[in-house]
Amino acid sequence: MKKKLLLSLLGLGSFYTANAQVADSTKTAPPVVENVADNYKPVRFLLGGAFEFGGDEVGTVTFTNGDEQSIRAGQGVAIAVGAEFQFRKLEQLRLRATVGYKYVTTAADNVHIRLTRVPLHFTANWMATEKLRFGAGIVKHQAVKLNTDGLKDMNGNSGNATYDASTGAIFEIAYSGIGISYTIMDYTDKDNFTYSANSFGITISGVLPKRK
Repeated sequence: MKKKLLLSLLGLGSFYTANAQVADSTKTAPPVVENVADNYKPVRFLLGGAFEFGGDEVGTVTFTNGDEQSIRAGQGVAIAVGAEFQFRKLEQLRLRATVGYKYVTTAADNVHIRLTRVPLHFTANWMATEKLRFGAGIVKHQAVKLNTDGLKDMNGNSGNATYDASTGAIFEIAYSGIGISYTIMDYTDKDNFTYSANSFGITISGVLPKRK
């Protein structure tokens, strides 16, 4: 009787040991948890560009065939570089600051007439979705110059001019880096005459490195 009991206990011990070994062999490694903090980069390099239209005429070019072309205060192609700042605890909010160069010329072949300026932008942007962005902020144009390349106006005076730009506002909505904008600001010439430099724009922008 004792032998049978002892054999039974030995049998249970062997069964337990076998099961334990099987259970040990089926253990899996714990999942690797990605450290989100390692991917957090508060400041990223920002590249941008825009095609802008509108504003008052600051000059008119008359060609030999009688055609005319207007130079408008808000018109031009712009490129910009800067930075975008993202908050760790409020990821939808992005602050952007850029400095750029805005340029427009005419169709004249014999002279290089152009209106140039250096735009400064500072905007607050809200990411409504991963790709949909709403932005608003302030804009200032520096070094606003009209260069007529030696051409004179109707009174025989130099056609060159410089302007002071007011601090204005800019509003933008963009999807996946492509958007539309509206800028509100004025230029003032040396005679204290004011020109509207309001403009509509088609914008392109992106950050480096890209967000995953």
